[in-house]
Formats: sequence, C-alpha cells, structure tokens
Amino acid sequence: MSGILLIHVVISLIAIVSGIVVASGFLTANRHERSTLVYMVTTILTSLTGFLFPFHTVTPAIIVGSLCVLIFIPTALARYSFHLAGIWRPVFIIGAMVLLFFNCLVLIVQSFQKIPVLNALAPNGNEPPILAAQAALLVVCVLVGFLSIRRFRPALLGA
Repeated sequence: MSGILLIHVVISLIAIVSGIVVASGFLTANRHERSTLVYMVTTILTSLTGFLFPFHTVTPAIIVGSLCVLIFIPTALARYSFHLAGIWRPVFIIGAMVLLFFNCLVLIVQSFQKIPVLNALAPNGNEPPILAAQAALLVVCVLVGFLSIRRFRPALLGA
C-alpha cells in the first residue's frame, strides 16, 4: 500500500468512526464538539486526498468525492458559521448524515473489492450481497437522519 493510499484509508476510517459518534450524539441530544470537529476535518480530508490519486477519466470515485465536497460546504457553514440556528440545524444533520453515508458506502464497495472473502460473494460489484449491504446502510442512515432531526435540538441544550 502506497503512502498516500495508507494516509487516505486511515483518514477515511477516522472520519467514519467519528461520524458514527456524531450521529449517535444526534440521537442522544449530545453535541460531541470534539468528535464533530474531527469528523468534519477528516471528512473533507478524505475527499481531498482522494483527488490526489491518478485518474484519466471521470470515475465513480471522482463523482462521489466531488459531491462530498459540495455537500461539505453548506454542512460546515451550518455548524461553524450559522451555529445550527433555524434552518441550519437540519442542514447540518442532513449534510453530516449524507457525508457519513457516502464514506460508509465507499467502505462497503472497497471492502467487497479488496477483501477476498467478500469479493468471492460479489466479484462484479452488483450482486445481491453488496446491494443488500448498501440498502441496509441507506435504511440506517435515513432512519438515523429522520430521528436526528426530531431529537437533536442544540438550542434547547444551551447551544
């Protein structure tokens, strides 16, 4: 594994773990300030380091990375410029959950491509096991996002 790939993978895994902590905070009405900062920084670094890999055409990875950068901007503004006030609270929650979804989606795809046991189950990347994993991820993210919008009220927490 090359140096930049290793750095990219480590940053991505930190983003996923810290994103899960942030999402759990949404559900329990806990802001997790440090984890949120770690999540936001590692999430943007994941996208930016992804652009350092050589590419000659537009790939799904380039599209996902570009989408993540575009989603990151209003998400970061919602949290750090607008302090989750008014409409910016759901903007932050939805943005953070979509970014976590994309990070985890890439983890699923890469796991099925790189881990031999998983690759044997879905060598082409479109077989039922990988589609089931992606569908389960989508359901969990949508459910957590929905519940988070209902439960996470930082203004009531002394934001």
